Amino acid sequence: MRILLTNDDGIYAPGIYALYEALKDDFDLEVVAPESEMSAVGHAITLTMPLRVQRIKRNGSFFGYAVNGTPADCVKIAVQELLEMPPDIILSGINRGANVGVNILYSGTVSAATEAAFLGFKSAAISLNTRKDPDFRFAAMFSKQIIRFIIENDLRKGTALNVNIPAVPPEEITGVSITRQGTARFKEFFDRRNDPRGNTYYWLSGESPMEDVNPDTDAVLLKENKITITPVRYDLTCDEELKRLKICTYPSIIL
Repeated sequence: MRILLTNDDGIYAPGIYALYEALKDDFDLEVVAPESEMSAVGHAITLTMPLRVQRIKRNGSFFGYAVNGTPADCVKIAVQELLEMPPDIILSGINRGANVGVNILYSGTVSAATEAAFLGFKSAAISLNTRKDPDFRFAAMFSKQIIRFIIENDLRKGTALNVNIPAVPPEEITGVSITRQGTARFKEFFDRRNDPRGNTYYWLSGESPMEDVNPDTDAVLLKENKITITPVRYDLTCDEELKRLKICTYPSIIL
């Protein structure tokens, strides 16, 4: 089975290397990832500059391709130009830090997986719920379970899995939950500063999570040390509002 690995932390990040090490003996792997960190770029693609690709070695052997673009760029160029054969599954990660709630709209990790789904590939984004001293070993091994789950259950066309793993010892994980994306978001703080020329600039300096009122969501269950698996898609249509607006009158819309 052919698997493409990508991420948003960059090709030299320990998360993607842990994933590679865990899977290399069982699968035919290809790695195409950003040449540097591309966290929180969302689903951006590069239009105003050329994409450049470099062959990267690790421990003296070919490891993969580094691209001076976004995670979505990496998926596009991998399947259209770089790979001799299309992958069976595309995995994005392992990300340092969870991708839950509305945060997935910013996430380059999740966007790589949804780009893969958009292009017709089965895919999953995998994230570890810590940014400090991450230990990716369990998450990397659990990726084999995600691959098996995709093979056994298939995925609806245009759907990717968003997987978040608690950063606790394996024996403290309380289960696996198939759940929905929550509405939790972060309250952000900006540090206002002045440069040597007296110009004001702002640095995003901190985040604090806001609680989700719905108990059956990714962020809440992740706090309970459950592995969360959320099917996500790129169709952003609000079906409920679409139905409501279709039966409304249109006094303010003039053709």
